[in-house]
Amino acid sequence: MRLPPLNSLRAFEATARHCSVNKAAQELHVTPAAVSHQIKALEEFLGIELFKRLPRRLSLTPAAEACLPKLTAAFAQMAEAVAEAQQFANAGRVLVSAPPALLSKWLIPRLSDFQTRHPEIDLRLSAKQTMIDSLREETGQTVSLLEEADLAIRFGDGDYPGYVTHKLFPSYALPMCSPKLLQGEHPLHTPEDLRYHKLLHYAADDATDAGRPDWAAWLKAAGVRGVNPRRGPTFNHVMLAMQAAEDGLGVVLGIPLMATAQIAAGELVVPFPLSLPIGASYYLIHNQAVEQEAGVKAFRDWILDHARNEPWREPPQAPSTGNAQMVL
Repeated sequence: MRLPPLNSLRAFEATARHCSVNKAAQELHVTPAAVSHQIKALEEFLGIELFKRLPRRLSLTPAAEACLPKLTAAFAQMAEAVAEAQQFANAGRVLVSAPPALLSKWLIPRLSDFQTRHPEIDLRLSAKQTMIDSLREETGQTVSLLEEADLAIRFGDGDYPGYVTHKLFPSYALPMCSPKLLQGEHPLHTPEDLRYHKLLHYAADDATDAGRPDWAAWLKAAGVRGVNPRRGPTFNHVMLAMQAAEDGLGVVLGIPLMATAQIAAGELVVPFPLSLPIGASYYLIHNQAVEQEAGVKAFRDWILDHARNEPWREPPQAPSTGNAQMVL
């Protein structure tokens, strides 16, 4: 038996299900005229009338009512078949979304280890500012927290109902600078020595700065007086301010997770271990439905292992130094 064109059957099924040409057109992402043309072509092919055109509505003929359930079931089966085929195509592919700074400064430098352990997995990475909760709220986004990714690293409060959630790191800031500043005419030995050095700032224009402490808060916590907390240059992102600190321009309240390589190489040092918390943390999330998928499980276990063993995962313990009682 020769079958009619699939597009004509699809147009009829959608129109019959909705009893509306306009709604069918919206579902199929075509114009109402295109739907009407496909239905007319199908009626000519079959030699029967499928709809009774009544004022302001459509009514199915007995022939249309008879074939609609089987067509609907057939299209549902085709959709399932395509989805199953795609599962084979995507079996070794895992998409991970994360905030840009964490992705570039922490995750990417460690990926060679993941590739060595799991060469069979095609890992795809996406840097998205909307992985930051406060920015997502500001832009009014309402799509899935994963945004089509298999796993996502979110920067927020950890309240993600309906998702499997793992806390990776708390977020905190502490002074960081070039080792050059520990020497010279005014070596940086105590917090009071900050009066001789530029303080580097970053503005809260970027949502990654949300809840961050500033120099006024840090100096107060350290018990330091007589240091102007507002002097020094300001950058519009924490990574720029940390780069300036690495170049010896001053001292920044940096985020050590974003500078683990520079700290390990001695390009940045932490002169004082007093840290202050930032009002958000990093969380790994994914759907319950994919929890046992091989690629998702492999990446989840791998990143949780690295997070547990991250030297800067927790704030350092600060001893008392001079007049500053550094209690975390």
